[in-house]
Amino acid sequence: MLLVQSQLWRRLLAEYLGSLLLAAIVIGSGIAAQSMSPHARGLELFENAAATGVGLYVIILTFGSISGAHFNPVISFVDATFGGISWRDAWRYLAAQLVGCSSGAVLANVMFSRSAIALSTDHRATLAHGVSEIVATAGLVLVIFALAKTGRSSLAPAAVGAYIACAYFFTSSTSFANPAIVVGRMLTNSFAGIAPASAPLFVGAEVIGGLLGYLLVRALYVGITSRDAENVTVAHGVVESRGT
Repeated sequence: MLLVQSQLWRRLLAEYLGSLLLAAIVIGSGIAAQSMSPHARGLELFENAAATGVGLYVIILTFGSISGAHFNPVISFVDATFGGISWRDAWRYLAAQLVGCSSGAVLANVMFSRSAIALSTDHRATLAHGVSEIVATAGLVLVIFALAKTGRSSLAPAAVGAYIACAYFFTSSTSFANPAIVVGRMLTNSFAGIAPASAPLFVGAEVIGGLLGYLLVRALYVGITSRDAENVTVAHGVVESRGT
């Protein structure tokens, strides 16, 4: 397995770069959509979702064979629970993902001539958003590990990109599904931003969703092994766009 053979620094670099690109795609496409289609919320959301879904597909293909292309602490810790990576490496992945998503937010802001760091004022902390994040994150975990268990991990880049793009529309939170991207999106006062005061609700809901997804995988796919977990070649996280 390339994931096992890759040196730790290469895996962490891959997680950092992938997380950076993910945040830049999510935030940059949100700013561009708002600029090109002002006051057309549905069209803005569609443009944002399409860019994120395609972007996820590409960055997962690019980094999947090196680090597993998690880009998402929830996926890393679920993978560790199944034995795909060590708990120590899961914490290291977490650090790389947080720094990567924060760097990507700064990069996106700068690319669109905005302040490098501008805390969002977009408050999203409602019950509906919390429930949406639980559903979105549980679904993401289920998609990824179901494919791993059934030997179809090669489909993960397309499946994850499609799931996240779809979840932009069927959840009121527009499916962040990723604590690292929540942190990154606090740093941009744009279409994709989330106010720091709303972040704890999202992160807590995503942790609950990750646990629920883990339990669903265990219930549906009896006997998942560390070898199955090692087949995880993705995950992202998610994603983005503006909630209701």
